[in-house]
Amino acid sequence: MSIDATGSGAWLLVFVMAVVTLATRWGGVYVMSFVPIGYRVRQFISAMSGSVLVALLAPMALEGDTAARLALLTTGVIMLLLKRPLQAIAAGILVAALFRQL
Repeated sequence: MSIDATGSGAWLLVFVMAVVTLATRWGGVYVMSFVPIGYRVRQFISAMSGSVLVALLAPMALEGDTAARLALLTTGVIMLLLKRPLQAIAAGILVAALFRQL
C-alpha cells in the first residue's frame, strides 16, 4: 500500500500521524492511571527518558558527519558546565550551523 505524499495524501498522512500520537499519549496516561507511582516506578521513568535520549543521539554520534559530532560534543560540554539544557542545545545547533556554513 502506498499513499501519494502530495496534495490530499500529505494531509491524510499528517492526520494519521496526529491520531497515532494522540492515541499513544492518551493511552499512556490512561494506563499509568492504574499504576501506583512508587519509588521504583519513579526510577524507571527517570531512566527511561535518558534511554530515549541516548537512543536518539547514538546513531548520530556513530554515523553523523563532523558537524553533527561537534554539535554533540559542544552540547555535552556546555551541559556539564552550565547544567542548562536549552543553552546547551542552542550552542550545539549554532556550532553545527557554523561548521556547515564554513
